[in-house]
Amino acid sequence: MKAPPAPGAERAFFFDIDGTLLEIADTPSGVRVDAELIDTIRRLHACSGGAVALISGRRVADIDALFPGLRLPLAGQHGLERRDAAGGLHAHPPEGVDWPWLKALVKGTFCTAQGLLVEDKGLTLAVHFRLNPAEEGRVKTALARIVADAGAAVSLQPGKCVVEVKPSGRDKGTAIAEFMTEPPFKGRRPVFIGDDVTDEYGFRMVNEMGGDSVKVGAEETAARWRMADVPAVRAWLEDILGGDPACRGEETA
Repeated sequence: MKAPPAPGAERAFFFDIDGTLLEIADTPSGVRVDAELIDTIRRLHACSGGAVALISGRRVADIDALFPGLRLPLAGQHGLERRDAAGGLHAHPPEGVDWPWLKALVKGTFCTAQGLLVEDKGLTLAVHFRLNPAEEGRVKTALARIVADAGAAVSLQPGKCVVEVKPSGRDKGTAIAEFMTEPPFKGRRPVFIGDDVTDEYGFRMVNEMGGDSVKVGAEETAARWRMADVPAVRAWLEDILGGDPACRGEETA
């Protein structure tokens, strides 16, 4: 599987964040966004007519805090919350389940475990075990039992050293599909770049749309293209922006 070609005009760009635009940190709060990346995304947003969105497991508010000065279309918590290009907010809260009770149960199950981080995002609940990988089996077993007891309204979303409890029916693929019905994304060819198993939903959706799905890393994937790592993604972005003087911030005649 080869690296993707430089996209032509009329593309819509969708990016995962952690492991794609940023190196993964030990904890969600440990990542740092450099000014160069913010400038790159700002230039791409301008050159694409605004057809750039970030698609993440993070909350929309947390994404805004990571990228100060940018006001991008965003999908947070795996599509459970979304801000469209016009600034409209869309949320899909849990239905058919006692969500406060479920969150309290998950937190109580892991509150005394060493090296585990329980992250309450509001619409999802993530249990991180990156600081103690030996807990992976116990985390997955306990959460599978809790979700099975809660019924079909909730599901598990595994990721890199994390498992999330989330309402069923929404994912990164559904978020991309919603964006693609709206301007400035509508009518363009989607490009989605991600690194994790959570991004496979987005890859499959983009494939169905005839777009370019790009996997970062060596794991098995439904994506049509591949990049090696975060530096490769950043270099690819600079390459596709470098051919346009406007994107380089230069004056045009």
